[in-house]
Amino acid sequence: MIAMKRAHFDADHDAFRDNFRKFCEAEVRPHTQEWLKAGMVSREVWKKAGDNGFLCPYVDEQYGGLGLKDYRYLQIMAEELSRVGESGFALMLHNDVIGPYLDSFANEEQKSRWLPRIVSGDAILAVAMTEPGTGSDLKNIKTRLEDKGDHYLLNGAKTFISNGILSDIVIVAAQHEDKGISLIVVERGMEGFERGRKLEKMGLHSQDTAELFFNNVKVPKENLLGMPGMGFMYLMQKLAQERIACAVGAMAGAWFAFDQTLAYVKDRKAFGKPIGSFQVNRFKMAEMKTELTIGQTFIDNLVMKCVDNTISPEEAFMAKYWCTDLLNKVVAECVQLHGGYGYMMEYPVARAYVDARITTIFAGTNEIMKEMIGRGMGL
Repeated sequence: MIAMKRAHFDADHDAFRDNFRKFCEAEVRPHTQEWLKAGMVSREVWKKAGDNGFLCPYVDEQYGGLGLKDYRYLQIMAEELSRVGESGFALMLHNDVIGPYLDSFANEEQKSRWLPRIVSGDAILAVAMTEPGTGSDLKNIKTRLEDKGDHYLLNGAKTFISNGILSDIVIVAAQHEDKGISLIVVERGMEGFERGRKLEKMGLHSQDTAELFFNNVKVPKENLLGMPGMGFMYLMQKLAQERIACAVGAMAGAWFAFDQTLAYVKDRKAFGKPIGSFQVNRFKMAEMKTELTIGQTFIDNLVMKCVDNTISPEEAFMAKYWCTDLLNKVVAECVQLHGGYGYMMEYPVARAYVDARITTIFAGTNEIMKEMIGRGMGL
């Protein structure tokens, strides 16, 4: 996987990768089929990840974290999870996307209350933005947060929520009266907080996605994340990293499909020789490796910009759309090279194909990414 020298990793990163690879081999790979049948991963794997220091490693040590404020560690985990072909263990969602909201915007009391639990694996995270009638248009969400003096009252519905069933702490975006959008933290067990059906998806079958309902949920004022009415700004700040996470995951997923296919075309024979030796197939593999190498160089450069906190929103837009488009192109080619076996779900490439389709849609559709890039050029 990713057969190229990558200078942005050092010995500490290599040691971390070795440890996480061992974790994936012991605690993830053996359970893949079980989780696919169940439609979600186990809570036990989250707890074991926490026990090993793999949940939100950037959190300060005083809250139980490792204090590793270096995005390369998150990149390593995304790559290693892809290497074992497990797409349902939403570690990147917990680590890369949602954890940073609490790490950046929570006050000291909230950090003391929530961060140790998300680091240990005792609390699994979700973020609730998308609504049945609202996709990328976040400013028009309908979920309402009302100030009732000594508490807030939350009403509304969300859909397509990853970790929707397993989650214990959910960051909810809601219209906050005349203040604009605020972020409020809803916790498992709050009266009026209900989980709907676990949604049947085309892919990502081991990842629980659900509808969430908030019916007069009484939320303590102490659960408001950051300042009232600043939710949209907070979302915009963190969406850049979410899109880089999508790009990192897309590249890792594309390498996985490529590696599976390389092994297949070397082994599978037709007309007395390996199918990879036919020029048309050899050229396809050469083209894919070239594009993957170019994409990986691009992403590794942007990861270092995340480390230095110099990445721009436009770079994140470009990375998200280009890498997820590349992933879908690669997995389609890999299925074709597998022939009829590429259509069989027992082959990892078939699962990779259906899992990849959502990547051009979530975290902002690729059409929205291109729109934002275009606006940035004054068009």
